[in-house]
Amino acid sequence: MEVCPPLNSNVGLKHRPLTPFRVFRGLICLVILLLTAFMFLVYFAPIVVFLLRFFSIHSSRKAIYFLLGFWLSLWPYLFEKINKTKVVFSGETVPTRERVLLIANHRTEVDWMYLWNLALRKGCLGCIKYVLKSTLMKLPIFGWGFHVLEFIPVQRKWEIDEPIMHQMLSSFANPSEPLWLAVFPEGTDFNEQKCKKSQKLAAENGLPVLKNVLLPKTKGFYTCLEILRGSLDAVYDITIAYKHQCPSFVDNLFGLDPSEVHIHVRRIPITEMPASESETTTWLMNTFQLKDQMLSDFSDHGHFPNEGTEGDLSPLNGLVYLVHTLLLPHISISNHFQF
Repeated sequence: MEVCPPLNSNVGLKHRPLTPFRVFRGLICLVILLLTAFMFLVYFAPIVVFLLRFFSIHSSRKAIYFLLGFWLSLWPYLFEKINKTKVVFSGETVPTRERVLLIANHRTEVDWMYLWNLALRKGCLGCIKYVLKSTLMKLPIFGWGFHVLEFIPVQRKWEIDEPIMHQMLSSFANPSEPLWLAVFPEGTDFNEQKCKKSQKLAAENGLPVLKNVLLPKTKGFYTCLEILRGSLDAVYDITIAYKHQCPSFVDNLFGLDPSEVHIHVRRIPITEMPASESETTTWLMNTFQLKDQMLSDFSDHGHFPNEGTEGDLSPLNGLVYLVHTLLLPHISISNHFQF
């Protein structure tokens, strides 16, 4: 049986030290992000989600995409411009504003946040959605936000998850609405214990024994593909790797780790995706075998092939996003008290 590599090669040694300045700066950023999220939910969500949605679901979603795009854009700028985390893209340069289904490996608890760095560059940040654990829908502020944004909650019990996924996915099938739907087929983040359990299961069932990723769960991915196939442009196969250490949320917030995030993108046109469930299962297994090998190569060489497919973020655009995010709630409050 393969040996699972340690998740972090420098456990306990952060890339940057936790200085008082980093703590202060991180807390200021967190306060801004939480307050603006709260204000959007209080002043805009009732109008956008309830009132506007009563007349037009399309208009309601369009307003949500607009507001979410401004707010989420603050995070990539926090990572790349304030915390100085280098984000390196490789693989294929994908078009802007496509309707896509994304799959990615789940190395740590914050992988999903780095998808925002790619979505921002492609003009699709506001329309990103996730299939996520139902327990996350209970988080304060953010849990309510996940409901507003129509994220798909799953309990990892197919008899419970299947009808919910069918209902929500069917509502996303309008090809005129933008969509980036992100799925993590492993179902949980990677660690050594889960890796050994996955390897044991693979060996017992004649499946590939993987050491850098877990065996993917196929039913949810196939359901997404089956229901949305007629409205999608492509599937994006994304592989994420970190230099120095896999970050936690606190590392991201204070800029301690990682030193670099490497994101490899492979675009598969929807016309090239298999049609049957059995063929899709085989395709997904092969894809995760490829990811496993890519991550091994990354450990050896420190990079993915064909780097440099995306440019840097513009600091001026970041300032514009910040100003708009801060002013929109203020304008709403001012208008509210004029009447």
